[in-house]
Amino acid sequence: MVEVSPFNLDDLRRRPDVEAPELVAVDAADRLLLATVADRRDTAGGIATINDSYGALTLGSAGLTGGTGIRAFQDGIVNERALALNAADQGMDGAYRSCPLDATLLDGVSTVLLRLPRSLDELDEIAWTIAAYGQPDVQVLAGGRLKHMSLSMNAVLGRYFDDVTAGLARQKSRVLVAAGVRPVDGPTFPRSARYDVGLGRPLELRAYGATFGGAALDPGTHLLLPHLRGLASPESGEAIDLGCGNGAISAYLALAHPHLRVHATDQSASAIASTAATAAANGVADRIRVSRDDALSALPDASAGAIVLNPPFHIGSTVHAGIAHRLFDACARVLAPGGELWTVWNSHLRYRPVLERTIGPTVQLARSPRFTVTRSTRR
Repeated sequence: MVEVSPFNLDDLRRRPDVEAPELVAVDAADRLLLATVADRRDTAGGIATINDSYGALTLGSAGLTGGTGIRAFQDGIVNERALALNAADQGMDGAYRSCPLDATLLDGVSTVLLRLPRSLDELDEIAWTIAAYGQPDVQVLAGGRLKHMSLSMNAVLGRYFDDVTAGLARQKSRVLVAAGVRPVDGPTFPRSARYDVGLGRPLELRAYGATFGGAALDPGTHLLLPHLRGLASPESGEAIDLGCGNGAISAYLALAHPHLRVHATDQSASAIASTAATAAANGVADRIRVSRDDALSALPDASAGAIVLNPPFHIGSTVHAGIAHRLFDACARVLAPGGELWTVWNSHLRYRPVLERTIGPTVQLARSPRFTVTRSTRR
């Protein structure tokens, strides 16, 4: 087996993402992908990485080639920042370049290292992009943990590549190899859907592939929306939609409160694009500004009068409360005294004591067997 990296992958960290003993920065699928590219590597072409969680694939590839031309696309800005911090730790700041998921990522690239997403829509959009903008001889090495893989992934890749083969499993991980780019039609994203949410007109939703839940109106948000009619317009005239996803909350706020401006923010590039598309589809793009940020890091302390949050309950494929607690802490920092946090959460997670402690007095507005809606006032 070829040595896959000149540095110790175990030195990589997750920060600024949540760090905990049960959460790792490098897993067996990362190691198998690097071992596979080391064994197959044609040094004549460039390498691009897609969905590299914390830098293992990008920095490991740079170590294999001794080069500085690695290109990387990461949907999450927290992952971009983790990669940058790990690159600095390893003295490899100039080893890679961050790119969007478009032609700039794939120009001159012969090998793509892809961490397989769990969402088939996300995989579809990635595969389409590679087929649309990649070289005819581009080879895709797509790796994942067996428990998160399915034959449907082979089928999605098979829409865009003539040959899709599966390598041998190792340490409960596997690599799919896709080659032979097929001609593609125009993009099929964003996907669209519409919902009656009591506004007198359907709520139009748009979603790109990596947006959590796609263009669906998830049950928690559906429970939350009608209560947002009671949101008092803050002095600033602006409310924040933290973790905006497909933009359902942002668009609803703008439609239900014609004089309100909305700042929609998410760490996902796909979510930001989806929210912008949703805002345009509902005719409220002039009152919704979007920004890609991690946990409100770009906003000053005590600067917001109202925040709406439907917090995630997982980090990657791991169910973990740490991400919600991190977002609650961010809201506590950014809310001005008397400001309000409106949130919906999975009832079994029992976040109310955390909200009381972190934000302030919290009242329950609605509860279903699965979800709870609360309003917390910053003390």
